[in-house]
Amino acid sequence: MTDASFGEQMVAQIPYLRAFAISLSGSYSVADDLVQDTLVKAWSHADSFEPGTNFRAWLVTILRNTYFSQYRKRSREVQDSDNVLAEQIPVKGGQESNVTMQDVQKALNKLAPEHREILLMIGITELSYEEAAQVCNIAVGTVKSRLNRARAKLAEHLGLSGAHEIDYDPTITGLAARKSTKAL
Repeated sequence: MTDASFGEQMVAQIPYLRAFAISLSGSYSVADDLVQDTLVKAWSHADSFEPGTNFRAWLVTILRNTYFSQYRKRSREVQDSDNVLAEQIPVKGGQESNVTMQDVQKALNKLAPEHREILLMIGITELSYEEAAQVCNIAVGTVKSRLNRARAKLAEHLGLSGAHEIDYDPTITGLAARKSTKAL
């Protein structure tokens, strides 16, 4: 693979990586740094990518490993994981989608880490069950089970009647919940 085509493939994956990083970290600035670190590592280790394998899964694995490495390093630092400080920053315009995303982020944070991770891999990065299983080094059946439980718990936390009401909304770059419009 040439440097140009490798670079083009990396650029094409940035929106997926950014969405996954935002959902994983809960912060746009941390997510941007995480994506940048991932791309630098991928570029410097381009020779370790095996042509013919899933490029997005390879990048997601690098991003995931980078995130967890950074998380372990920062275990002694004060974090704003509850978004207490972030919520104090005024936001102008578009608050409706931000409120929805804040609700979804809070509900995602209540999920077990293994359920949240699978939900984000499938819902945000659009990995297949097989690819997510490979990234997490678990069976495909375990991925399906965790995803089902994650959707049900997320729906419960959002006050929805079922997981079928949770959709992926690419205009918000993430998961969004919508109330059912069916007549009662």
